[in-house]
Amino acid sequence: MRRIKLIEVRSELGAGTRGASLGIDALKVACLNKGSDYFRRFNAVAVPDQNHVLFDKNHFPYAKHIDSIYTVLKGIAGTVEQTLRFGEFPLVLAGDHSNAAGTIAGIKATYPHKTLGVVWIDAHADIHSPYTTPSGNVHGMPLAMALGADHRELQHNSVEPETEFFWRKIKNLGEEGPKVTPDHLVYVVVRDTEMEEDAIIAQHGIKNFKLDEFRAKGPRQVAREIYEQLRFCDLVYISFDVDSLDSRFSKGTGTPVELGLDVPEAKALCRALLENDRVVCFEMVEINPTLDSENTMASNAFEILEAATEAIQERLRLDDMVTGR
Repeated sequence: MRRIKLIEVRSELGAGTRGASLGIDALKVACLNKGSDYFRRFNAVAVPDQNHVLFDKNHFPYAKHIDSIYTVLKGIAGTVEQTLRFGEFPLVLAGDHSNAAGTIAGIKATYPHKTLGVVWIDAHADIHSPYTTPSGNVHGMPLAMALGADHRELQHNSVEPETEFFWRKIKNLGEEGPKVTPDHLVYVVVRDTEMEEDAIIAQHGIKNFKLDEFRAKGPRQVAREIYEQLRFCDLVYISFDVDSLDSRFSKGTGTPVELGLDVPEAKALCRALLENDRVVCFEMVEINPTLDSENTMASNAFEILEAATEAIQERLRLDDMVTGR
């Protein structure tokens, strides 16, 4: 990979609160206010969204707008796959976190025979399925999609056949079957979970670096331990939800939660993780400027994005030196 490609996804169909579709533009405002040329330095492609269907009646109570979300995820998967095949590094800026299922599908479509690890930096576990969801909001389901998991043993929703049809299609997007296994998933500062998610995490022994442990060890040691956990993975994808930040710094997101990272901690963690040469994609999601004042969330997120991008560029330069390009 020789350069970064920005992939812009404005879909907010999976969120319960409106406004995440404006997150990319809020980042661009933060960039302008800082006097940065960030968005001039990289080629960008926008994946078509289906946000107009938010004005229509939802017919899928346990996976709201899942038919249109499937269309969006197909577009994301195809764009990520094409970017990787062109030898570029996909840096995805997205609305709500359901979009991550498309990103993961695109990575696996490109590398079907390689083992993928996922680092999920988020306040939420996002591992519900239509059978367990308390809200029907699909941004709480992308990891179940990637894991190909229904969690039927925890089922309390009677899901309609139409929802099941699109759920199966999404689970098999890219390449058929699971894209990730639970032992190749690591959480960082997940702290707002439902009973069903707690049961899934406990059943599979999914590692979660909670805030106290993160602060005791520091971002570099946490990154080392994450990569030890993912030592058998050929590739790694990092997903950063801005609600991983403490709610003092993350008012401008749909579901802010106390006791999260501060901005310097998030920057240091992303830098440490992105120095690893197995990372093939980075994604940032869930900025909602309609819930913010003075664009504070996007300004904080832009700081983190710049730090992450610098780490990616440094690594790509090293890769070029090693390969003699």
